[in-house]
Amino acid sequence: MIARRVSVAVAALALGFGLVACTSEVGGQANPSSQVSAANSTPADPDDPFEGLSSCTILDQALAGQGFPQAEKTVADPDHGCHANKPRSGDTPAVDVGLFLQAGGNYKDNVNNPAKASDGKVNERPAIEEQEPLNVKGQCAIRFQVRDSRALLSLTFGSDTAGACQQIESLAPKVEPLLPKNN
Repeated sequence: MIARRVSVAVAALALGFGLVACTSEVGGQANPSSQVSAANSTPADPDDPFEGLSSCTILDQALAGQGFPQAEKTVADPDHGCHANKPRSGDTPAVDVGLFLQAGGNYKDNVNNPAKASDGKVNERPAIEEQEPLNVKGQCAIRFQVRDSRALLSLTFGSDTAGACQQIESLAPKVEPLLPKNN
C-alpha cells in the first residue's frame, strides 16, 4: 500500500510539473555539491537534447549500489519519465526517485511552491531545488537546465521533507554528469 501511494505521488508530481501553466523565478541559494565528472554523449537532434537517452538508464546508473531495484517507466509520462522505489525497511520510510527528461521545458517554469524553492547549481549546471513541490510533506525536486530543456529529479521520502532534500542533494551530483552538456 505504501509503495502504491509513493508511486501515485511520483506520478502526480510528474503531472503537476508537466501541466501547470505558470512561470516563476525564485530567489535563494541551493546547497553546494561536490564535483563529479563523466563523459557525455551529444544527441544527434539539436532540438531535443534527450534524443536517444533513457531516463531509466540514467536513473539506474545514478542509483547503482544504493539498494534500489531497476527503474521502471512512470504511469503518468512513460515516454519521458522513470522511477525506482526502495520499500520501507524497519523505521526507514520508502524512497521513490523519479527522473523526467522534458525537451522544450525551461527549468525555471512551473515552480509550484516558489516560497520553498531556491536557485543554485549542481556541478556548475544551473538548477532549482524545490521543497514540497506539490505541497506534500516528504517531497523534494531538483530541476536541471539542459540547453533549452529540463531534467526533473524528484524524491519522496515518507513525510520527511528535510530528509528527502538531503537525499536528493546527494543524488543530484550523480545524475547531472549523465545529462547532455549545455554547450
